[in-house]
Amino acid sequence: MIIDSHHHFWDRSLSQFDYSWQENAELKKICQSFLPEDLKPQIDATGVDKTIFVQTQHNLLENDWAFDLTESHDWIAGIVGWVDLASPDCESQVERLKDHSKFVGVRHVVQDEPDDNFILRDDVLRGLKVLEKHNVPYDLLFYVKHLQHASTLAKKFPDLKLVINHLAKPQIKYRQWEGWIENFKQAAQYPNVWCKLSGLATEANWSTWEPDDFKVYVNSAIEHFGTERCMFGSDWPVCNLAGSYQEVFDALIQCIGGVSEGERNQIMGLNAAKFYDLSL
Repeated sequence: MIIDSHHHFWDRSLSQFDYSWQENAELKKICQSFLPEDLKPQIDATGVDKTIFVQTQHNLLENDWAFDLTESHDWIAGIVGWVDLASPDCESQVERLKDHSKFVGVRHVVQDEPDDNFILRDDVLRGLKVLEKHNVPYDLLFYVKHLQHASTLAKKFPDLKLVINHLAKPQIKYRQWEGWIENFKQAAQYPNVWCKLSGLATEANWSTWEPDDFKVYVNSAIEHFGTERCMFGSDWPVCNLAGSYQEVFDALIQCIGGVSEGERNQIMGLNAAKFYDLSL
């Protein structure tokens, strides 16, 4: 079974959600609605069986909207939603989400927080403690500058499953390595930290990238995390800025061409199922 561990939907006709971040010339390709009927042909063409929706809004209403989508699209195997980690109501929000069988994790868009140390604030740490208590995985949306915090969180919350989104967005376009690899390796030392092999094309040159541009980063992830803690994610529709679903899928398949069939199966589906405890 192939599982896409990371994609999004959005509906720009819905006034309750804020998609203003899409409204600049650079992001024109994704400044439109993307819904299950748009994704289904992409996953059918690549042989993807199941997918995981990941939040885009700091808004509890998006959770309900996403759950509604799963009712008519059973191939959406899980929802990584949002709760207000800093709120005194965090635990009640988590408990409400746990009533839904497709709720599998939580994410916050930490990369956009003006405070680079947001994730280490006392109120946010209390929220992460709630996730640990309820066995709810947490997606780390970091830039490289935040990556140092991954090992801090892993040590502080040893029973909280953490997954680094998009390898923490190394600057592939500039073949940047220093400043990323040190903290990436440090995070990998903690068994509760996993990583998504996702979002690579958009960190490369959007018009000229080739799969070989990603290999050193993918190989490093496999070297340090092992094939048992890496998972495929398309980051669709954001990936459309740099390439189609098929192109980013094929690029990853090429990058992991040296692993065994069993290891490939781990990366392409089994690990996502295990990390998010999917009901398949």
